[in-house]
Amino acid sequence: MAGPAMNVAVREFFASEPGYVLLLFVLFVVPRFLQRYRLPTAITSFALGAVASLGFTLYTYDATLKLLSTFGIVALFLFAGLEVDTDALKRGAKIITQHLAIRLAMLTMGTVGVAWWLGLGTRPAALVTLALITPSAGFILDSLGRLGLEPEEQFWVKSKVIATEILALSVLFVALQSSSVSRLVLASFALAAIIGILPWAFRVFAQRVAPYAPKSEFAFLIMMALLCAYATRLLGVYYLVGAFIVGLAARRFRDQLPAVASEQMLHAIEVFASFFAPFYFFAAGTSLHRDDFSLYSLALGMVFLAIAVPLRLLSVTGHRGLVLKEDQKRSVRIAAPMLPTLVFTLVIADILRERFDLSNEIFGALIIYTVCTTLIPGFLFGSPPPRYDSPELPPRPGGNEMVPPPLAD
Repeated sequence: MAGPAMNVAVREFFASEPGYVLLLFVLFVVPRFLQRYRLPTAITSFALGAVASLGFTLYTYDATLKLLSTFGIVALFLFAGLEVDTDALKRGAKIITQHLAIRLAMLTMGTVGVAWWLGLGTRPAALVTLALITPSAGFILDSLGRLGLEPEEQFWVKSKVIATEILALSVLFVALQSSSVSRLVLASFALAAIIGILPWAFRVFAQRVAPYAPKSEFAFLIMMALLCAYATRLLGVYYLVGAFIVGLAARRFRDQLPAVASEQMLHAIEVFASFFAPFYFFAAGTSLHRDDFSLYSLALGMVFLAIAVPLRLLSVTGHRGLVLKEDQKRSVRIAAPMLPTLVFTLVIADILRERFDLSNEIFGALIIYTVCTTLIPGFLFGSPPPRYDSPELPPRPGGNEMVPPPLAD
C-alpha cells in the first residue's frame, strides 16, 4: 500500500505550486549543466519529460503544461517567420529553387518507398517522409554562430532551411486536408482568409492602437500569433502554421510598423521563447509510451538514419558540386548543419499518432531518428551544441548592442 500511496503523493506534489517551481528549476538548470557533454538543452528537456512520464507517470495529462508548451511552439515558429528575409532568398533564388525541386523529388520517392515498405497509406507515408527530410529551421538558425561557419556558408544554410520549411509547411497543409477535394478547398479558403485578414489587422493596429498604446507591439504580435495558431489548429494543421504566417506578415509589414520586425522585437520574441520552449520539449517527452520503444523500433530508427542521413547529405553536396563546382569539404559544411529535424519530426509524429493511428514502433523509430540527427552537428563540428530553448542575438563586436542574425538584414 505504501507504494501506490507514495506515487499519489508524488503526483499531487508535482501538480502543486511548489511542484511547478521545482519543475522550473529542473528545466532551466539541468539542461545547461549537461551542455558540457554537448547535449542540446532541447534534447535534455525532452529526456526529462520522458523520464517523468515513463518512470513516474507525471504530467501525462497536465493542462497547465499543455498551455505552457503551446506558448513555446507558437513562439518558436513566430520567430522562424520573423527570420524569413525575402531579399536574402532572392540572392540565391536559382540554387534555392533547384534545392527545393530536389527536396520535392526526395519527398515523392520517399513517400512511395515508405508506403510500400511500411504498408502505410499515401498521406501518412508522405508525412513520415516529411518528418525524415525536413530540417528544423529554428534549431539550425540558432546553431550557426556556434559551428564556426563562414558568412557565406551561414547564408546558404539559413536560406535553404527557411525555404525548405516553407515548402514543408505547404506540403503538411495539403497532406492533412486532402482527405477529400471539398475539405481541401474549404481549408484553403479558410487559410487564405486568415492570411488576408492579417494585413488589415496590422494596419488597424498601426494606425489606431500603436500611437496611443506605446510599446504594445510585442503583446499584439504574441496575441496575433496565438489566435492564428489556434485557428490553424482548428483547421487540423497544428499551431505552427498560424504562428509562422504571422511572423511572415509582420516581416512584410515592417515599413508601416517597424517595431514588429525590429531587432528589439526579435530579441523580445527570443526571450519569450527561451522561457516557454523548454516546456514544449518537456511536454513532448511526456507523450512517450513504454510501447514506443522496442528492438524493432530501434532497428527501424537505425535504418531511417542509414538511408535518410546519407541521402540528405548527398542531395546537398552533389547539387552544389555539380552546379557551383564547390569543394566537397565546403559542401559538407553546408549540408551537415541542415540535418537536425527535432521540432518538425516531433510535431509530425504527434499528428501521425493522433490523426492516422501510427504504430508505436514507427513512432518510436521517428523519435530515435530525430534525436540522433539533432546530436550530429555538435559532435561533427566539435563545438558546443546550440541552446535551442534559449536563443539569443549575437553581440556586436566591440559592444553590447544586439544585432540581427547574419544576413537577415
